[in-house]
Amino acid sequence: MLKAVLFDMDGVIVDTEPLHHKAYYGMFNSLNLDITEQHYQSFTGQSTINVCRQLCNHFELGNAPEELVQIKRNIFKDLFVSDGSLQLIDGVLDLIQDYHKNNITLVLASSASMQTIDSVFKRFELNPYFKAKLSGADLKASKPHPEIFLNAAESSGFKKEQCLVIEDSTNGIKAANAAGIFCVGYKSLHSKNQNYDTANLVIDDFKSISYKHIKNIL
Repeated sequence: MLKAVLFDMDGVIVDTEPLHHKAYYGMFNSLNLDITEQHYQSFTGQSTINVCRQLCNHFELGNAPEELVQIKRNIFKDLFVSDGSLQLIDGVLDLIQDYHKNNITLVLASSASMQTIDSVFKRFELNPYFKAKLSGADLKASKPHPEIFLNAAESSGFKKEQCLVIEDSTNGIKAANAAGIFCVGYKSLHSKNQNYDTANLVIDDFKSISYKHIKNIL
């Protein structure tokens, strides 16, 4: 029986992708890096530091990856304050409240930095619903490595067989698969060119995974 739900954040809880897109391309432009949209989309679900390491290797940059991270984060921080387009994904607050009301333990497992996670949770008052928040930026390996979901399951206090992951990215779904945790692939309007083939269940509306529909899915 389902006991815990492990949420990704970007593309599942909140659509920060437009802000990340602007911040990344601001950083690319500041360093004169020519990044195609297809190349950019391959970064989806990975932590910023891992993306910046790849960029440094690919373009043989003399900059430290941490320097690129700071440039991107500074731009993102400004956008977070000034850009009014940041909103929760349609229906996700109702889903979170539904699970919480039915005593399902909620854990966040996101590749975003803890600073970004805390900013989002404070802005949308999500902290009361979640038992724990994990940032992939604090781990050695990024999605598609399973570490973050294995840690999230442990944080929930339940066996991974009693947990469910909600993800919108190829890398996130691969991470859930590698962790051996049932994965719901959320086919978001905001998640382009992602592969949902290995998700255990694919949805495009959170109402289809309300507590009454999914409580006995495991």
